Formats: sequence, C-alpha cells, structure tokens
Amino acid sequence: MLAAAAIAAGSGFAGGNPSAHQARPAAARTAHAATFRGPGKTSATLLSTQAEAATRRHHRLGWKREMAWKMMYNRFHWRPKHQFRFLNRLWNRESSWNVHAYNPYSGAYGIPQAVPGGKMSSAGPHWRTSARTQIRWGLRYIRSRYGSPRRAWAHSCATGWY
Repeated sequence: MLAAAAIAAGSGFAGGNPSAHQARPAAARTAHAATFRGPGKTSATLLSTQAEAATRRHHRLGWKREMAWKMMYNRFHWRPKHQFRFLNRLWNRESSWNVHAYNPYSGAYGIPQAVPGGKMSSAGPHWRTSARTQIRWGLRYIRSRYGSPRRAWAHSCATGWY
C-alpha cells in the first residue's frame, strides 16, 4: 500500500533513497522527454526511427560507392576513412559515378573516364556496363599513376584532369 502511494504521488520510487531522475514529478519527466523527442513522438516511435536510421546509415553511400569503399580497404589497403572523400570528389567531377558516362570530345568512358574506354577490359569482362570492373580499373590506375586518391584529386585540381 505504501509503495502504491509513493508511485501514485509521482516519485516513481517505492522506497529507499530515490535518485535525482526518479525524484522529479512524472509531469516534469514527460515534459523533459518531449523536448528531446519533439511534439507527438513517443518512445516507441523514437526507437523505430533510430533503428531505421541505423539501417539507412549502412547504405548511405549507394551501392557503387560502397563497393569502392570496400575495394579501397580490402584490395588496395588504403584507409577509406581518409581517402574515400577524395575519390568521391574526383569521380563526381568526372562522371557522377555514371557507368555509361561518355565524353564525345576525348572519348573518355565510364566512372573513371578511361581514355579510351576499352582499356578497362584489363580489369574484367563487361567493362561497358559493370560498375565493379570500372571501379577496379580506376583504383588500379590511381594507385599506379598517383599512389592514392588524395594525390589524384590534388593533380586534378591543379591541372583539370587526372
């Protein structure tokens, strides 16, 4: 009976020494939580939103960029946390990560804008349509010519090409 009276009074604690959080009235705890959740959001919707965000976070780059990230780490032993931003800037400028990007003036083709595009056949079959083959070839080219995506990006900024 005493425990029920203490809970009904809003302390949320049945006996002993309550903590500062539990000593606050229930209305104050609810108002405090509402300021962090936003209006109309319950803890259940907050948790489901956090779970959805965690799921999306894994695929925030898109499948082509994720593939490049993994190749940079697994095949080329670059630290993607430091190098990927330069690769992304470089290939956004060159092709916007479009597998079928074509420059009619230079004949450059694909994600890394290889000139001529047929050179990418050394990285695997279906070089015209395979993002994996084009990314593999482009990363090999960057490693052999510049050593890292950061250096390739610096060269591209200085000269307008890489």
